[in-house]
Amino acid sequence: MTTYIPERAMLIYAHPDDIEFSVAGTAALWANHGCEVIYVVITDGNVGSHEEGMTSVRIAEIRREEQRAAAETAGAKECIFLGYHDGLLQPTLELRKDLVRLIRRYKPTVVVCGDPTIYFPNNRRINHPDHRAAATAAIDAAFPACEMPLLYPDLEAEGLAPHKVNYVYVSNSQEANFYVDITATLPIKLQALRQHKSQLGDWDPTEPISNWSAEIGSKVGFKHAEGFRRITLKEPDAEPEAEEPEAEGTEQVEN
Repeated sequence: MTTYIPERAMLIYAHPDDIEFSVAGTAALWANHGCEVIYVVITDGNVGSHEEGMTSVRIAEIRREEQRAAAETAGAKECIFLGYHDGLLQPTLELRKDLVRLIRRYKPTVVVCGDPTIYFPNNRRINHPDHRAAATAAIDAAFPACEMPLLYPDLEAEGLAPHKVNYVYVSNSQEANFYVDITATLPIKLQALRQHKSQLGDWDPTEPISNWSAEIGSKVGFKHAEGFRRITLKEPDAEPEAEEPEAEGTEQVEN
């Protein structure tokens, strides 16, 4: 079986550590096979601390440092911070344009983001409003905004021509139709996640993250997987592939 490897992938999420929890196994797999992986982190997670005496400026610095280390661990080529305020994120036209600017500049084959429709992942959690806002903005930037030639004439004047994305991968979707085998890169995902020391504290992510990826993988015959709703906006002329060992699954899996 073969693995689809995007030429360039842009992962757009709200906070430092969102990528690591959600899709770092896929990011590492793609990077290992030559994909140019670009992280876009919209906020600095600058309210993400309960430590006495901590300031929003200092925790933002810490979280950027941790995110850069996590991105490097997974093999990402670049980690871009937009500096929006944590906890107050909205899918504004300003944010959409910021993301369109990046999509047009880097021209990703694939945009990866969260699922804006999920409010209640389970009976013990409510999805963070920043997650939903980031996902909405990313999807609206990926289609149709980034490909519309008359929408942002100032961006065209900067030399940022419209770009059409081939695929949008929506992570953590309750309606997943595409699965990536991360068995080989699960250790990298865990190592990347551990870079977020300010958030994890003494918590060891190994068992819960492994159990979660195993549960997803069991749906399609993989030991560990990440699931996506994959939306095809444009069929590529030829999909880059990397040879991998045979694995059981369905037609809509990636190992």
